[in-house]
Amino acid sequence: MIFRKPITTNLNSGPGTKESEHESPMSPSSLESPLRKSIRYNNIIFSGGLGHGNSSPQSPLTPIPPEEIARALDLYASQFQAGQSRSLSGVALRSFILGLVSSTCLILSIYIALLRIALWRVPFFIFILCLFHFLEYWTTARANSSVASVSSFLLTNNGAAYNIAHSCALLEMILTHLFYPRTFLPERIQKLLLLFGTLFIIIGQITRALAILTAGPSFSHIVAHHKRNTHVLVTHGIYSILRHPSYFGFFWWGIGTQLLCRNVICLIGYAIVLYWFFKIRIEGEEKLLVDFFGKEYADYARRTVVAIPGLD
Repeated sequence: MIFRKPITTNLNSGPGTKESEHESPMSPSSLESPLRKSIRYNNIIFSGGLGHGNSSPQSPLTPIPPEEIARALDLYASQFQAGQSRSLSGVALRSFILGLVSSTCLILSIYIALLRIALWRVPFFIFILCLFHFLEYWTTARANSSVASVSSFLLTNNGAAYNIAHSCALLEMILTHLFYPRTFLPERIQKLLLLFGTLFIIIGQITRALAILTAGPSFSHIVAHHKRNTHVLVTHGIYSILRHPSYFGFFWWGIGTQLLCRNVICLIGYAIVLYWFFKIRIEGEEKLLVDFFGKEYADYARRTVVAIPGLD
């Protein structure tokens, strides 16, 4: 078997010149930072560079050497490996755990409720949390697969305040059941709290899911400080009514969970914290959107609502 050393012609070096199989240690490509190299390789893939071995549609006169395409493919594939940002095994494992915990908690809550024990709210609250985090990933992957990653589950990257809030909600339910098993509220009020809590959870979850699905490629869990080429002002669907439907959905979802759990202290805490969080977030985001879209966004803001108390 005869192995031939591949030779590629460098079109930028003039006719008849040849490029070595290996890069020089001082070549511009070897001096690139990992971040710049990663961005360049991603651009090769997403600009259509893989469709032709020598050129990209965005720059038809600039050749893309085959080894550059190979490196771009290797880098793209590496992000799906274990331990990476878009690890397929990581997504599968988290989906399995969320499914297992949610189904177990749902069955357990139904069983405890049939025994007429108020503690059924504890496993049901965990079921609601599991469903929320699964839908965060699923809707992101469905609407904007290019940004979907393990972090899209929002399981570990919401900050300490998020984890403390839900831990306090669970703790308040357990302590209330242990020390105040009989509520002072009339049965009719209890049923109303359960009804409104359930409605707020359903409306909030559906609205947030619709917001992500409707926004499509324009959606991201991270606020964009620079306008991308694919960034457009979404004004149809749920966005024709609500200016920030994902925030609306999460606010009322959070309030609904505490009504359903009959948590007095956490209900007040959730309302205050969520109000201030979204107040700061919306004010900052709307300044960016005015910079991005100018009068178009100002006109859009006038004909839509936030529907969070105190933020319209």
